[in-house]
Amino acid sequence: MAYKSFEELDCWKASRDVKGFVREITAKLPSEEKYDLSDNMRRAARSATRNIAEGFGRFGYQDKIRFCLISRGSLFEVIDDLITCKEEEYISSVQYVKGRELCDKAIALINGYINYLESAKANFEATTKTHSDKSNNV
Repeated sequence: MAYKSFEELDCWKASRDVKGFVREITAKLPSEEKYDLSDNMRRAARSATRNIAEGFGRFGYQDKIRFCLISRGSLFEVIDDLITCKEEEYISSVQYVKGRELCDKAIALINGYINYLESAKANFEATTKTHSDKSNNV
């Protein structure tokens, strides 16, 4: 399937759900966390969607994969911040579980997209090699 926009990617949609959840959580954090935990959570969640979008706009498969790996790392950063929120009792166990499930879903979808990109890259390289071998035998 050829995607026309990053907005069609399930991994981007799932990461956007994480971003929305983080927006809700950070709005309720104490004011002393405004420049640390709250700011970091928002930046990490935004990074997840931004990197998928930026990678989508890149030409080569390896670049697309690299940006997906960065996105995945940002989601793990959100998970760590959720753990901190839970430890500091800023969020309930129910909120933590919901946030964790959203992150886990987004990470799984990014892993699937990375696998798709790696397969497409391998197919492209095999096709290119086959065409190159045929040209050399002429």
